[in-house]
Amino acid sequence: MEAFNLYGDEWDELRDRAGWEIKEAFVGRRIGGQLIGASLCEVEPGAKLWPFHTHHANEEWAIVLRGAPALRTREGERALTEGDVVCFPRGKDGAHQIINRTLSPVRVLMLSTAIRPDVVEYPDTGRILASDAGGDYIMFARPGPESDYWEGEG
Repeated sequence: MEAFNLYGDEWDELRDRAGWEIKEAFVGRRIGGQLIGASLCEVEPGAKLWPFHTHHANEEWAIVLRGAPALRTREGERALTEGDVVCFPRGKDGAHQIINRTLSPVRVLMLSTAIRPDVVEYPDTGRILASDAGGDYIMFARPGPESDYWEGEG
């Protein structure tokens, strides 16, 4: 069995997009997880972890390991502290975003069920991401006009 230290400095991805600067380690993959996903994220000062979003198939948890990130939900924004654990249920009530409004990096462990396929909704932009059973994108767009079920069928 593999082990991964949450207080180490091993990263799989460095994101340097302005306002979204993070370091991420894919903990679940590193330790051989199949049913539970885990990502260790270090969010730079002033940065956001991900856009405001919700999963329709997967539950997510955030565990604050270092610092005091802000948590944005449908109810508004509040500060988290080290040791806080928050659950984001599936569906619209689970919409969330982690923001670092402090002057130091914050470290958060994100846990998730590993259910595929999934649909992720981004309320701020109206975009929808649908992925297949392998995790590949099927669609990432804003919905257009609703079509009839039989439209275009022979």
